[in-house]
Amino acid sequence: MEPPAPGAMWWLVLALLCLQLGEGVLRVPLRKGRSVQEVMRDMGVPEGFLKDLKGDPGRKYQLNNAVAYEPLTNYLDSFYFGEISIGNPPQNFLVIFDTGSANLWVPSTYCQTPACVNHARFNSSLSSTFSGIGVTYTLSYGFGDLLVALGYDTVMIQNIVITNQEFGLSLDEPSRPFYYLDFDGILGMAYPGVGISGYNTLLQNMLQQNQLTQPIFSFYYSRSPTYSYGGEVILGGVDPQLYSGEILWAPVVQELYWKIAIEEFSIGPLATGWCSQGCHGIVDTGTFLLTIPGQFMSAFLQALGTEESDYGAIVDCSSIPSMPTLYFAISGAPLPLPPSVYILNNDGACTVGVESTYVPSASGQPLWILGNLFLRQYYSIFDMASNRVGFALSA
Repeated sequence: MEPPAPGAMWWLVLALLCLQLGEGVLRVPLRKGRSVQEVMRDMGVPEGFLKDLKGDPGRKYQLNNAVAYEPLTNYLDSFYFGEISIGNPPQNFLVIFDTGSANLWVPSTYCQTPACVNHARFNSSLSSTFSGIGVTYTLSYGFGDLLVALGYDTVMIQNIVITNQEFGLSLDEPSRPFYYLDFDGILGMAYPGVGISGYNTLLQNMLQQNQLTQPIFSFYYSRSPTYSYGGEVILGGVDPQLYSGEILWAPVVQELYWKIAIEEFSIGPLATGWCSQGCHGIVDTGTFLLTIPGQFMSAFLQALGTEESDYGAIVDCSSIPSMPTLYFAISGAPLPLPPSVYILNNDGACTVGVESTYVPSASGQPLWILGNLFLRQYYSIFDMASNRVGFALSA
């Protein structure tokens, strides 16, 4: 196990030590946005416009500025987002509640690029509680970078009010892909060690300002998501009505991301042995697909009887019932992922819902990203007190 990052024990110090299920929780409904391809199609943008956009979904987890070298698959994917407000009087934004990053940012009127103008923008001059810091910072994600100015203001998530919250106001957003994204900004929910140094994350301030009933949050993703209802993020607890059976707990192996150990990966009844020396998996609500280590992608698709193409790993939709179930061995138990979950059916065109990363875990293990597709199957609980992630079968 890797040593915890400096200062990572703050959650334990602040934590309440009991887990009360379903009491005093705050529900934030999540909407499922359109994929970039759907947005572009609706806007009449030519196919292939984003084809040369370079990226690697694992890039957002690198703490240095290493260059990513894999092209994104040409379906930049859907995201799930909910509403927050910033400032006084409040200004509303749709943000991804992202366990794979730790910073909060929204577009601002400081930014005049088309990507900013096409979204809700924070106007600092209209907020009586805003104060600027005079610091700029570049934030890196799997799909692009953006430059932000830092400031403080009040953030509201329904009846949760967080005062003096540091956040980023975008100064520059590249049109590709930000112009075509349905959400405005990102609310990071990873550990403070991957946030901007010297400033509290939103979760830190929620706890310090006693805004959470319990030091826990959880996610539910609908199996049949729509724009109006794609799921829920529950702040301060869990909802037993949204899952069934027992909760399987997995300890966090490095207190930077919600990173857990994967002991084995099986395709149907056959163990692959790919994790015989250990694998890590980041539980990331800000990634849509299941992401597998790049060195295994060819063998994985071959086992499913398909291969990569410009249009993804295509399969015959009629063959889905006979395709193998995938199994992730986590904390000694196999978590199944049936083909009905990992195969995407877009208007009769079926593809395997995976992408690859060539970024390893910080200690060298192959890195998997358990994104929204995996989390549709499993209700996920993020326990800040005990530094662990829980999984239970979604209702």
